[in-house]
Amino acid sequence: MALENSSLNVWPEIEKAEKENRRELVLQGSTIDKKIQSDGGIHPRLYSLALLNYLEISQCPSLHEINENIRHLSHLQSLILCRNKLTSVPQSIGDLKAIKVLDLSVNQLQALPEEICALSELNTLNVSCNSITALPDGLSRCVKLASINVSKNAVSRLPEDLWSSSLELLSSIIASENAIEELSSEVHKLTALKVLDLSSNKLQELPSELADCPKLKEIHFKGNKLKDKRLEKMVNGCQTKSVLDYLRAGGRGKGKGKGKQQDGEVNEKVDSGRNVSKKKSAAKQKGKKEAGEVDELNQMVVRVLHVSEAPTAVTVKVSPGAKDVRPYIVCCIVKGMNLRQGNALKRFLAAQTKLHDEICAKRTTATIATHDLSLLKAPLLYDVRPPDTLKIVPLGRKEIKAAELLRHLQQEADEQRKQKKRQNVSGLHKYLQLLDGKNLYPCLVDAEDHVISFPPITNSDRTKIKKTTRELFLEVTSSTSLQICKDVMDALIIKMAELNKLTFDHKEDVGSDEETDTISGHPVEDLTSPELTILQVKVMDVEGNLKVVYPSKTDLMSDISNLTVIR
Repeated sequence: MALENSSLNVWPEIEKAEKENRRELVLQGSTIDKKIQSDGGIHPRLYSLALLNYLEISQCPSLHEINENIRHLSHLQSLILCRNKLTSVPQSIGDLKAIKVLDLSVNQLQALPEEICALSELNTLNVSCNSITALPDGLSRCVKLASINVSKNAVSRLPEDLWSSSLELLSSIIASENAIEELSSEVHKLTALKVLDLSSNKLQELPSELADCPKLKEIHFKGNKLKDKRLEKMVNGCQTKSVLDYLRAGGRGKGKGKGKQQDGEVNEKVDSGRNVSKKKSAAKQKGKKEAGEVDELNQMVVRVLHVSEAPTAVTVKVSPGAKDVRPYIVCCIVKGMNLRQGNALKRFLAAQTKLHDEICAKRTTATIATHDLSLLKAPLLYDVRPPDTLKIVPLGRKEIKAAELLRHLQQEADEQRKQKKRQNVSGLHKYLQLLDGKNLYPCLVDAEDHVISFPPITNSDRTKIKKTTRELFLEVTSSTSLQICKDVMDALIIKMAELNKLTFDHKEDVGSDEETDTISGHPVEDLTSPELTILQVKVMDVEGNLKVVYPSKTDLMSDISNLTVIR
C-alpha cells in the first residue's frame, strides 16, 4: 500500500513540526500536492501531531479526502482545508471539540456530515464554493457560531434551526448564489445578526420580520425575482435602510404585526382609516425631519480625490514574481485623519487589530499595513525576495533579514508557550505559519530599496504612523483575491471615518505630543471637520499596464446611512 510505504519517508514538514513540538502547520501548494500524489494522500504521521492547534492544507488538487484519524488532533482550534478537491469530510471531525474555525471552501463537497453540529466551540464555518445541496440539521447546537458562509453552492433551503434563538452570537450569514426559495420568518430570533447575504437565489418574498432584527446593518438580496417589484428595485439598489423601513411598514399597505386586525378596536380604526392615515403621515413627516437632523449631526463624509487631480500621485508597480506568492495588493492615501488628540492613535491601532482578527480571518485572507506618507519615497515596488535577502526594520526592532526574524519570532513563541504554560501565543507569533513552505517572501519596497512592509508579518519601523502623522498610506495584500483586498480596504476606511468623527465630536485634550509637534515646527491645527479625503493609488505591472486603482466607482458603496461618499 502507498500509505504504508510512505511511512518510511516522513515528510520533512511533518518531521520538523514533530521535533519542534509545533502548534501550527501549513501544508500548501504544488510541492505538497506532488507528495500527496506520490503517497496517495496525506502522510499518516500528520495525525500524530497531537499538539497542533492550527492546521492548514490548501491548494492541493490531488487531495480528495481526509483520513478518519484526524480525530487524534484533539487540540485543533483552526482547521483550514480550502482550495483542494475534497469530495467528503470524515464523520470523526465531530471529535475535534476545540475547533473554532473550520474552512472547507473551494472543494467538491456535496454534503457535510451531521457530526459538524457537535462542534460546540465552532465560531466560523466557511463551506463556500462547493456543490453542497443542504446544510445538516442541528447547527443550533453550535451555540458559539458567529459566521457562516455557504455561498456558491446548490442549497435550496436553509435548515429551520439556523434561526434558533440559541445562536445568540450569529452575526453573519453569507448564502449568495444558491437556489434558496424561502427566508424564514423566524429570522428575527437572531438578535446578533448584522450581515445577511442571500443575493442571486430564488426568493420571491422577504418576510416582514426581517425588520425586527435589532442589529441588522447589511442585507443583500440582489438577483432574486421578488413578486413585489418595488421591493425588488430597492434590493437591487442595495438600499438596506430603505428595504428594512419598507418591510417594517408592511410593504405596499399590507401592514405588519401591529397593523393587523386585533380584537374590536381595529375595526374602529378601519372605519376612521383616512383620519388615522393623515395623522400617521404627519407623524411620519415629523419623524423624518427629526431623523434628518440627527443624521446631519452624525454624518461622516469621505471625499474621493481622483489620481489625475494629484500632482504628486504615488504609484505601485508589481513584479511578475508576486503572482505566485501573494498576488493581490490595493493601496490608497488618506488625508484628514486626526491621530493627535487624546487616545485617537490607540483607538485606530486597536481597530486595525480587530479587522485583522475578523474580516481578515487572523490575517489568513488579507493583511493591512499603514504607513506615514511623509516617510515614503515613491514610486513603490511590490516585490518578492528570498528570506536571506529580504531585509526589514520591524516595528520596535533593529534591521534584520526575514529568515532571521522568523527564527527569532519562533524562539520567542516557544519561550512564550513555556512561560505561560499554554498552547496559544500572541502578537506576531500567531502568523508565522502563514509563510511556511514559501521560498520567496512578499514585500513592499520604496524608491531607496527600503522594505517598508513584509506581509503578513510586519511593517517597517521606518514608516510607522505616530500621533504626528498627517497623511497615511494604506496597503492591503492578499493571497486569496483582489475583491477581498477591496472589501478590507472599504471596512478600514469606514472605520477610520467613524473614529475621526468620534475624535472630532469629543474634542479630546491633546497631550504632550502637541508640544512636540509645535517644537518640530508643525503646530497642531484645530480641525474644523472630521471629513476624510481618499486619494486614489494606481497599481500597475512593471510594463506600466494598470492592474487596479482604488477607490474606483464601485468601491466604498456602503449602505451605512450616515456615511456620504463624494466622488
